[in-house]
Amino acid sequence: MTPSGGLLAVALLSATLMGLAIQRGATCMVAAVDEVLIHRRAHRAAALAEAAVWVGGLAFLAAAVGWLRMTPAVYPVTLGTVAGGMFLGLGAWVNRACVFGAVARIGAGQWSYLATPPGFFLGCLVPLPAPLPTAASTEFGTGCGAAAIAFLFVVLVIWRLVAAARAQHLGHFLWHPHRATLLIAVTFVITLLSAGAWAYTDALAALARSMNAMLPLRLAMAGALLGGAIAGGAIAGQLRRERPQASALLRCGAGGALMGMGAMLVPGSNDGLILLGLPALLPHAWVAVAVMTLSIAAAIRLSGVTSAVMVANR
Repeated sequence: MTPSGGLLAVALLSATLMGLAIQRGATCMVAAVDEVLIHRRAHRAAALAEAAVWVGGLAFLAAAVGWLRMTPAVYPVTLGTVAGGMFLGLGAWVNRACVFGAVARIGAGQWSYLATPPGFFLGCLVPLPAPLPTAASTEFGTGCGAAAIAFLFVVLVIWRLVAAARAQHLGHFLWHPHRATLLIAVTFVITLLSAGAWAYTDALAALARSMNAMLPLRLAMAGALLGGAIAGGAIAGQLRRERPQASALLRCGAGGALMGMGAMLVPGSNDGLILLGLPALLPHAWVAVAVMTLSIAAAIRLSGVTSAVMVANR
């Protein structure tokens, strides 16, 4: 059901703020894996994990008070799940950014990455076998696993509140690239409550496979997400005047296509898998993200591409 005018405005504003935060935050899987392999640090990986915990905790609270009533789709773990994770990882490596990272790079004026979403859409058009959800599904925020996520969420909230209280400048503290992921989590949950489960890759997948009543809203939110990222780059003074090269456009389109094919096999892409699938403790999401991570790591190791190339936007 299409949300009312007020909820529609909230959803679009939240998508815009999410794009702004993605441009600011350290939210790229390729950059996260590269940072671990090359620099022996896990700052970006920790930011992604923390965003997932924040989404899980906030969704748990929303479900507890009756604001969120949803049953996340549960898909079987098959060879298609593994193959999809590999496509997602290799596509992100070819693209030199995952779907989060592509949004951040568009926000920095690296216009070659505008080819990633169309490439993703074309990948979704490839006639691959799409798994059907199993009959069993669980309410968000139930079970022992959800209790563990809620516990981690409480610990994070206390830790962040104490750190914020000690900060000399609250604005600078909250706008640190790592802590900008908190805004991503908050806005993701707000869109979840106002417009239902959403990720911009879901909009592209829905456009490729079927039309539905929510598709115009999903596409409008995707446009708001990209607009927010570009606004974030302009505010931060990172918006470049970079003319896209044909080779870069081809690379980004090919990487997007591989990620689109992977998203059809899993199903789901790394934005929805990490922010919704992991905290909802969906087995197929955990397997796909693990395989995607290992595929990115293997590609970086085997290719010998340096960190300066893979993380050129940071």
